[in-house]
Amino acid sequence: MIVRVWHGRTKANDAESYRRFVIETGIRDYRSTKGNLGAQIWQRKEGDITHIWTVSWWQDMEAIKAFAGENISQAKYYDEDKKYLLDFEQEVMHCEAYDFQSPV
Repeated sequence: MIVRVWHGRTKANDAESYRRFVIETGIRDYRSTKGNLGAQIWQRKEGDITHIWTVSWWQDMEAIKAFAGENISQAKYYDEDKKYLLDFEQEVMHCEAYDFQSPV
C-alpha cells in the first residue's frame, strides 16, 4: 500500500471553508479513482495559520497515476485553491505503508 501526503497552508479564518472545498474536490477525486483505499484530512492551527494535509491510501503506484498523472510527485491543484492557499508546494510525499492490524 502507498500513502500519498499533500500539505498546504491557509489563513485560520479560511480553514473551515477550505476544508469543505478540499472534500468536494481532492477527496472526492481520490475516492472516485480506482485503487484508492481511503483518505483523510489532517489539520493543525498555529496562530493565524492552519496547516492542512490530505493523506490518502492507494493500492499501488498505477492507481496514483490514474489520479495524478505520470508525474506522481507533482502536487495537483484546483483553480479555486488560489482563493485559499498561502503558497503552493510543488511536490507531495509518497511512502510505503504496512498494516499491522491484519494478520502477518
